[in-house]
Order: sequence, then structure tokens, then C-alpha cells
Amino acid sequence: MTAATADSTPDGVSAGLDTFPRLLLGHARTRPGRPAIREKDLGIWQSWTWAEAAREVRGMARGLAELGFKRGDRLAIIGDNRPRLYWAMCATQMLGGIPVPMYQDAVAQEMTFVLQDAGIHIAIVEDQEQVDKLLEVKEQCPALLHIVYDDPRGLRHYTEPFLHGLEELLVVGKTLDANQPDFLAQEIARGRPDDVAIMLYTSGTTGKPKGVCQTHGALIAAAEGGCGFDALTDKEDILSYLPMAWVGDNLFSYAQALVAGFTVNCPESSETVLTDLREIGPTFYFAPPRVFENLLTQVMIRMEDAGALKRKLFHYFMAVAKRCGADVLDGKPVAMQDRLMYALGNLLVYGPLKNVLGMSRIRVAYTAGAAIGPDLFRFYRSIGINLKQLYGQTETCAYVCLQPDGQIKLDSVGLPAPRVEIKIAANGEILVRGPMLLKEYYQRPDATAESINAEGYFMTGDAGFLDDEGHLKIIDRAKDVGKLDNGAVFAPNYIENKLKFFSYIKEAVAFGHGRAMVCAFINIDMGAVGNWAERRGMPYAGYNDLAGKPEVYALIQECIEQVNGDLAHDAMVADTQIHRFLILHKELDPDDDELTRTRKVRRGFVAEKYAVLIDALYGGKTSQFIETEVKFEDGRKGKVSADLVIRDAKTFPAITGRAA
Repeated sequence: MTAATADSTPDGVSAGLDTFPRLLLGHARTRPGRPAIREKDLGIWQSWTWAEAAREVRGMARGLAELGFKRGDRLAIIGDNRPRLYWAMCATQMLGGIPVPMYQDAVAQEMTFVLQDAGIHIAIVEDQEQVDKLLEVKEQCPALLHIVYDDPRGLRHYTEPFLHGLEELLVVGKTLDANQPDFLAQEIARGRPDDVAIMLYTSGTTGKPKGVCQTHGALIAAAEGGCGFDALTDKEDILSYLPMAWVGDNLFSYAQALVAGFTVNCPESSETVLTDLREIGPTFYFAPPRVFENLLTQVMIRMEDAGALKRKLFHYFMAVAKRCGADVLDGKPVAMQDRLMYALGNLLVYGPLKNVLGMSRIRVAYTAGAAIGPDLFRFYRSIGINLKQLYGQTETCAYVCLQPDGQIKLDSVGLPAPRVEIKIAANGEILVRGPMLLKEYYQRPDATAESINAEGYFMTGDAGFLDDEGHLKIIDRAKDVGKLDNGAVFAPNYIENKLKFFSYIKEAVAFGHGRAMVCAFINIDMGAVGNWAERRGMPYAGYNDLAGKPEVYALIQECIEQVNGDLAHDAMVADTQIHRFLILHKELDPDDDELTRTRKVRRGFVAEKYAVLIDALYGGKTSQFIETEVKFEDGRKGKVSADLVIRDAKTFPAITGRAA
């Protein structure tokens, strides 16, 4: 085995501030007038100071106690990123309870498992949509006694006695807290760093989700480590728009905000995120690769619609950026002529582009959740955005590796984070140990024992290795890494990420384990390909129609063959070039169980559902009919069918001698 350990930092959490309620009250004392959280409502940014936020949280906690919520209870939180939903997390923790954020876009039946498994008694939800979902499944969840809603619109005529407006709960709670302030003081004093602070459910790519119990101490250790690593202060601004049920949002928008004391900004809606991003101009930004891919796709669409001069300037200065932009960002030596041209490019192209993206003020940006293609990574860094990768899991508070400024490697996820140890097992699996590990899986001692070995290392399930400088490189999920029948290593995620760099490809699923060659399913990006088709006067009636057009197949084939040419230059993956492909007749969708709510492919499910297409790819067919059941947002089901074309892609002989 090989091992690496980060430089040690002082153990423990800041004296006296070892739980989230204590951190909140500490900020209310030390920076009472500074903005803690903002929300855009009806086009206007509303702001709450730390002192105001603390009063709201106390009122909510006291109101929940009046509803019967007590220490050890679990409380569901469902909705978009809203101040009151973040406050609900802290209010729950004040009482010694455990918040359980749930994915707001999940359909009602998906919520049933978590509600039952966690034994939820009280749920705080955003609006009528979430109330309706819970009402639909309430009979299956007898433990659910109260539903509290934030936004009353549409709920005026709902008469169920277990429905409560959050505003009324706050009024009652604030009155009780004013009359009996010692009640909450005693509850907060009972809190300990090793108490469970939150329960986050895994995405369930291979089975039922598991409730990951993370303590105050683990999350605060991860937050302090990250804040210290990147010198985050109370002056930062972040935009909180990712699902509250995702560990990344919990680390960045909650734990780090409460550790550093910076301002969290909640967008008006998912449709206004880009506008709100430009208005806020965050200094610290986090997004999964999918968001960065979508932003780049929009940039490329806009450039294709621009005039000839703008297109020529863009491509010329992007070539300059690709040549020297990352070195300029990292403060490395750059030839004077390149430095001057880059400065001119910053004036004409990079600066305006960053402004359009809302990234002009970003000092640190991170991506995680899935591997990011090196080309995508290089693009953002080349235009001066300090984009870095981190590595972690729900079970590690999303905190295992971080990339230090000036030591960025496009193909690594960085060095072990402060106080984290990494070891590579004999089979290539990445093992990690540190203060950020989960306490347990909720009511799953068997799963807990299986995930942490006798030495206290968490077994990540990822395969990778440490390079000569101690940087961790991820190959793929250990269970997904396979071999072609000639013995060549097959890492599907590596191939898929290369495909998804192209703006025309939204999703890809590669197959090859135990077979003679690699084949792939492709989902086109409707926006990018639709724009491409419209500029060529090509009519289409929807996704299915557009995806099946010969011109679109030729476009995707060109992308695949570019990837094959790139793979041919790397001896380790040269044999895994894509030989055959098809474009799926529908988009892979979480509602159809093909993706998780964090948009990870459920590879086994997809392979089973579309087995007839895989057989056609490997059977030499040139087309295959398929009919697929789909679920609509309102719960209805339907079917979509198509005769899918299967094409061969050009492959290339392996080329040796390429520099990494």
C-alpha cells in the first residue's frame, strides 16, 4: 500500500464554538449587523443580519418544541434554498434533533422511503407543491404528525389540522422564547460535538439510499479545514442554489458559512440562477461539473450566433488563453508577448465573458460530485477563473482532497486536505481517515461496519493512485472499472467525461467490460443541438425527431471520433476507443430512475433497461426498434418509441510518446 498524510493542523474546534447553534449565536454577538443571508423575492434582495437570523432560529426552535419536537427526533426539510429552510436546520439542532434535507424535485413516492426510514414526525416544506407530495403519501407514513409550510400561496383552503404555517409557528415561538429564554439556553448547552448534526441520504446508485449521520464535530472540522486552506473570511459572498439534500451544499452554504461568518445568497428560483449569479458576483463559488458544462454550452451557442468579427476575436484570444492563461493565473513565468496578448484578451474577451457568467469577482471556485474533463477544467482556468477540484463523499463531509493554489493538475483532485490521511489499498481502492468521517449509517450497523475497516479507514469505493508529488488521481468507481476481453483497462467514466466536454453531448454511457470493444449511448443537449439545427434551417418536432436526424448523427460522430483520436495518444486507454454508438430517443431522467437526483447515471439500471440496444450494438445491427415507458412530472405514465440508428465510428492506431 502507498499512503499520504496532509500537514497537521491543531486538533479540535474553536473553543466553545463546537456546535452549529453555538456558532450562530457567536456570530450574532461578534458581528450582529453584518448580513448573514439574503434572498431574492419578487426581484428584490431581502437581507437578514446575524442578529436577526439568530432571533428567527430561536423562534423557530421554540415553536418546534411546542409542536412536540424533542432531542433525537428527525425533521424533514424539503424545498429550494430558502433562508427559513436553512434556519430550520439550525433550529432543529438547537433542540438536539437531526435535520434530514430531502431532494425537492423528488416525486412523492421517492420521498416515502426516506420519510419511513428516518421516522420523520415533523416536516418543514417550502410551498404548496411539497405539501401536496406529502399529503399524497401521508397514509404510508403514519409517523408523520405535522407538516409546516413556509409559502402559504395556494394553501388557503387546506383544512387539515396537521398543516401549520411557518409564520404562525414563528410568532408563537418568539413569544415563548421571550418569556422563557432559559429553555433554549439549556437545550443548546446540552449539545455536544459528537451529536449527530444532520442526516444526508446517499444517492442510491446501486440500492436503497442510506442515511449518513454526520456530527457537528465532523462537519465543523471539514469546514474549518477548507476555510483555512483557501483563506475564506467573513467577507465572502456565495450563491446557494444546489439541493440542500446534497452534502456539497451542506458544507459550503451551511457549515463553512457558520464557521467563517460569510454571507449566503439564495436565488429567486432555479430559472433565475444565472441572473442572480451576475447580480451577486460571488467571491466563492461551488458547482458540480454539470453546471460548468452547461455554462460553457451556453457560451458556445452565443458565440455561434455572434457576428464573424466577434467569432474570430473569440477563437483567436481563446487560443492565447489556452497557451498561457493557466500559467498567468498561477503566477508562473510567461513570455512578455503572450502576457501582453493575454492582457488584451482579458480586456476584449475574458473579462466580458466572466461578467456574463457572473464570475468577475470569484477568488476561489470549486467543482466536485463527479470527475470533470481536463479540457473543461482548462477552459475556465485559462480565462482567469480560479477553478479547482475537491474530492469527497457524503460520508466524508465532501472533504478528502483539495487543490492548493499554484499546484493545480488537470488530471488530479489535489492533495490530502488538512488532517486527512489517504491510503491506496492493494486492489487500487482509495481509503481515507480523518475527523470528517461519518458517525454511522442510520440504523445500519452492518453497512457502517462494512464501510470502515479495522484501522478506521473509510473505503470510498473509488479507484485511484497517488502520484510522485502526493496528488490523488481518480480512475473511476472501483466497481465500474473493468477490462475488455483483451485485458485492456476499461474506465467508462473517463471516456464519458471526454464526450461530455462537447456542448452537443449532454450525457453518455459507455459499455465494454468483458467485451471486444467499447460502445456508447449518447444523449444530445437539446439546447445546443437545437440551436445548431435552427441555424441550418433544419426543422424538428422535438427531442426524438432531432436526435434521429442523419445530420445530428454526423455531428455526434465527429465528436466521438475526436475523442477516439485523443484516446489513441494514451497507451493505457488507447484500446477503449468507441467503435459503435447510438443516440437515445429520450433523455436519461431521474424520474425514470435512470439518473440519481444528483444526476449520476444508474449504470446497472440503464444496462438492464436498454439491454436490447446493447445487444444490437454488439450484434452488428444497423438499427433497433425500442419502446420505453416514461413518467411525467404530474405522475402520469406514457410511452415513447423509435427506430434507433446505430453507427460505426472511426478508430485510430495507438500513438505512443505523447506528453501527459
